[in-house]
Amino acid sequence: MGSGVQAFVFDAYGTLFDVHSVAGLAERLAPGHGAALSTLWRSKQLEYTWLGSLMEQRRDFAAVTEQALDYAIAALMLPLRGEPRAQLVEAWLDLKPYPDTIATLARLAPRPRWILSNGTRAMLDPLLERSGVGAHLDGVLSVDEAGVYKPSPRVYALATTQLALAPPQIGFVSANCWDAIGAKAYGFYVWWINRAGVPTDRHGPAPDSVIGELSEVDSETASR
Repeated sequence: MGSGVQAFVFDAYGTLFDVHSVAGLAERLAPGHGAALSTLWRSKQLEYTWLGSLMEQRRDFAAVTEQALDYAIAALMLPLRGEPRAQLVEAWLDLKPYPDTIATLARLAPRPRWILSNGTRAMLDPLLERSGVGAHLDGVLSVDEAGVYKPSPRVYALATTQLALAPPQIGFVSANCWDAIGAKAYGFYVWWINRAGVPTDRHGPAPDSVIGELSEVDSETASR
């Protein structure tokens, strides 16, 4: 890889930001159910993006996030309506970055660092501003510009167009294995952050590198 990677593109949710940082709030609102609510919410959120793309009836990520939350609340039979539900929705604008996010992004400069996310700009912009992560990025791309969700090749093409680089010149980083495989199928050099130590999915080409933490992107780049 070495000097072949001229820019870095990151998934946001689950990669730079901990999507389960909402579990603390969920636990306060529904004691004993916080972790289960967070897990089911995230699972359904992703499932609905894939189904919406296949059905060609896509709604934006904010709407999908609320649909998934409502499903999780109903499935777990939780009394979360009105203000408690609104607090959970708002929490997605204030997710916590992983501890190594800002330091890693800073070390990867001066090569361009972009986000490519399922999120809308209305969701991503306040999140990046509140967390301070935006100060260490060169730009943000939303799948809204492609009209379809990851792992469609049309989404990954947004990065090659924006950066005017061939796919192998872009280093793509995701903690979602399905996303990492989609990016590898498109032709990026791919790091998959496997924080949970789970097996690699088998439905497409394997990522180039499997790492345990975001910070390893920097150290591995430097060693090649």
